[in-house]
Amino acid sequence: MTGTITHDPPHPAGGRQGGPLIVTEDTDLLDDLLRLCAAAGATPEVHHSVPATPGTPAVSSTGATGATVASGTSGLSGAAGWPGGWEAAPLVLVGDDAARRVRGAVRRRGVVLVSRDQDDPGVWQRAVEIGADHVLVLPDGEQWLVDRIADVAEGVGRPALTVGVIGGRGGAGASTLACALAVTSAREGLRSLLVDADPLGGGLDVLLGGETAEGLRWPAFAASRGRVGGGALEESLPELHSLRVLSWDRGDCVAVPPQAVRAVLAAARRRGGTVVVDLPRRIDDGVAEVLAQLDIGLLVVPAELRAVAAAGRVAAAVGMVLRDLRVVTRGPYDSGLDDREVARLLGLPLAGEVPVESGLLRATDGKRPPGASDRGPLARFCRAFWERALVETGGGAA
Repeated sequence: MTGTITHDPPHPAGGRQGGPLIVTEDTDLLDDLLRLCAAAGATPEVHHSVPATPGTPAVSSTGATGATVASGTSGLSGAAGWPGGWEAAPLVLVGDDAARRVRGAVRRRGVVLVSRDQDDPGVWQRAVEIGADHVLVLPDGEQWLVDRIADVAEGVGRPALTVGVIGGRGGAGASTLACALAVTSAREGLRSLLVDADPLGGGLDVLLGGETAEGLRWPAFAASRGRVGGGALEESLPELHSLRVLSWDRGDCVAVPPQAVRAVLAAARRRGGTVVVDLPRRIDDGVAEVLAQLDIGLLVVPAELRAVAAAGRVAAAVGMVLRDLRVVTRGPYDSGLDDREVARLLGLPLAGEVPVESGLLRATDGKRPPGASDRGPLARFCRAFWERALVETGGGAA
């Protein structure tokens, strides 16, 4: 179980940041936290409490786990890993047993109060008293915590602006728009990843002309259960048109478990830049994991009454998980319909009208993928979308 009190922990400004600072004397809880740090690929520093005098040097030793453990009460400000200790650590995990001892510490972001008691309502009050951003109860919150620790361990800055594209009906053009968005993002100099979340869609690598390109496809990640390294993920994928692509191979359809989907998408987001996901219209557990990590969803709807009716059903299913879902219309329009009317009928904000680009539907060799023409109408649409979205979200770390 996790709960948010105020705001998310800060994302490091850049560069590798190291592991979190752990404050606890509860040996069972410490064992759990060290195990989760190991799963996230981070080496933490462990202290028992805030020092009485700021700047007091820590008396520390390194245990078998590789974590540096400070003894007694001397330690946070003098932590060897981060000059300034408590204030400078990228993430602070405070055991519930230590809440009283850190009550007088300097208020900062990125503090998580961790408990193992599912039935203690007082944990929320103690979290407020120490200025914690989050309350986490183990074991329910383990995956959330592994992801947060991995975020600070990789230290890449802001997470990627992640956009999902889904068709209101079959043949709506969602895959074309997803490819064009990713190609445009890469051309603008952003680190860009295109993810094919539809194993039955034919493969986005084919649309980009990279069916035989070297690199891993989704089946290679089917056995993933824990953290996936963001850098290792990026380097393992095919690079096409200056962006990375995670697609499907041509072998037998392999089921990728939801936890593996979650781990891969979390790793992709940690790398920063942009992630574009081409979504199937059926919502299963794996797709739900993708939807939960999206910042924005684009529902591509041909401006036909039957397509609008079908899109309404898709929007209802997607909207149960994704809060920011927007309509992209595609002409030609049925009589009485325009882009605003389609958005009104669906009860969703309008993101714009995706333009028709001459010859695009006939291009299948991948030499000129969707959005490749910088001056084409589709590229202009995508560029305008990214400009608005990056301003809205404050994203766009390269």
